[in-house]
Amino acid sequence: MFGNWGFSYIGVLFLLMLFIPNIIWTKRKPQGYISEKENKILLLFERTGEVLTCCCSLVFSDFNIHQWTLWSLWLIAAFLFMIMYEAWWVRYFRSERRLSDFYSSFLGIPLAGAVLPVIAFFLLGIYGKAACMLIATLILGIGHIGIHIQHKKNIDIEN
Repeated sequence: MFGNWGFSYIGVLFLLMLFIPNIIWTKRKPQGYISEKENKILLLFERTGEVLTCCCSLVFSDFNIHQWTLWSLWLIAAFLFMIMYEAWWVRYFRSERRLSDFYSSFLGIPLAGAVLPVIAFFLLGIYGKAACMLIATLILGIGHIGIHIQHKKNIDIEN
């Protein structure tokens, strides 16, 4: 149910793909971005999901590459979503960095900056058959995507 304990180099790779653009973003936030007035319940879900997802990513060896089977397609799909996430960041960093750029869709996926990594980590959980990763990403998704939906609605109201 939880998975096999052990270090996951795939988890480290996914976390690097997640954290590096976010660290760069701290110096290149969109014009007018504020994080005050976020729903406290969604924020609790987001923070809890972040911690759980990071921990699960690192401590289960089930996410590492094993022999090729059809099940490996889950890992490939997870990587594709992380690559899309990286591409979304590239587009954001090359943009004028407005709020509309930050809350944009990518290849038809709304709020791509929030949705793509949640999907990727969920698919990683399926690949690793790790229920705790699936639960962690659901918690993360409720909070992270929920907060992005709130921000997007506020932007739409202001415009």
